[in-house]
Amino acid sequence: MTESQKQNLKTLVKEPSKIFWEEPMKKHTTIKIGGPAEALVKVYDVGTLENIMTFAKRENIPVTILGNGSNILVLDKGIKGITLNIQIEKLEMENDNETNTTVTVGAGNKLSVLAYKLSDQSLSGMEELSGIPGTVGGAVYMNAGANGKEIKDIITKIIYLDENGQKKEMSVEEAEFSYRHSIFSEKEFIILEVIMTFEKGNKEEIQEKMKQYAESRKANQPLEYPNSGSTFKRGKGFITAKLIDECGLKGFSIGGAEVSKKHAGFIVNKGNATAEDVLSLIKYIKEKVYVEFGEEIQLEMKILGEETADK
Repeated sequence: MTESQKQNLKTLVKEPSKIFWEEPMKKHTTIKIGGPAEALVKVYDVGTLENIMTFAKRENIPVTILGNGSNILVLDKGIKGITLNIQIEKLEMENDNETNTTVTVGAGNKLSVLAYKLSDQSLSGMEELSGIPGTVGGAVYMNAGANGKEIKDIITKIIYLDENGQKKEMSVEEAEFSYRHSIFSEKEFIILEVIMTFEKGNKEEIQEKMKQYAESRKANQPLEYPNSGSTFKRGKGFITAKLIDECGLKGFSIGGAEVSKKHAGFIVNKGNATAEDVLSLIKYIKEKVYVEFGEEIQLEMKILGEETADK
C-alpha cells in the first residue's frame, strides 16, 4: 500500500477495531508460523468492515480474511494488503417453542466458547464441534466437522457481504456445503453472522458429552505442540493419516516441522519452524504416499500469503 492508502485506512478503523502494521502472523496462527501482514485489522463491527471493503475495492488493495488462525499456513514472506481479523461476536437467542431455540451468532465467535455458552442455556447441538479451535465464520467457510457432525447440520441461514459489499442472506441449501467445502471457499464473500437452531436438553448431560469429546481430543491429537489442525483431507476410500503412518512417517521432520508422533494427520511446529519447512514436509509426505499407495492426498489446510507454491 502507498502511504496515502495507509493514512486513508487509518481513518476508517474506528474503536474498538484496531490496526497493526507489519504484524507477524505467527502471533495470530495456531501453528505459530507466518511472516508479516502489511496491515492487520481486528474488526469488531459490520460498519467498519463494510467501509474497509469499499475502500479496498476502490483502491484495488487485496483483502485476506482471518478468523482464529487455525487450519491455515501463512507463508514466510507474509501477506500484502489488508488482512481482516473478524472479531464480530454477536450472540442473540430467541425461543421458537418449548423444544427449539434460534441463535444468531457473529462470525467471530470461537466455536469452543459458543458451545459452552449454549450448554449453560441447556441448548444441545454443538457438543461434537466444541473442540474445533476456530471461529464460526471459519467453520462455515470450510464446513468444519468433528465426531461425525458438520457445522452445516445446525445452520439455518448465513448473513454475508457479497463481492460488491452488499449485505445479503443465504439459506443452508444455497451454501453448497460438502466435505470441507462451501460456496464461501469459491466466492469473495465475507461471512458476518450465522443463524442456527438448537434443541433444548439437559445441561449436565450436554456438558458431560463435551468433556468426553475434549478428553478424546487431548488423548489423540498433538495439542502439546502448535499445529493447524488436520493437515490433509480424508481420502475417498482411505484414511489419509493411516497411509502416512504406514509409510513410517510419524516423527519425520524437516527443519522445525514434524509429522506428529501422536497422530500422523497432523504437522506440528516443534520450535521455530518456517512455512517453507512445512511446505517441504507436505511435499515429501504427498510424494511418499503416492509412491507407496498410488493415492494423491489433498491439503485441508489453506495456504495464505505471497508466492504461494503448489506443494
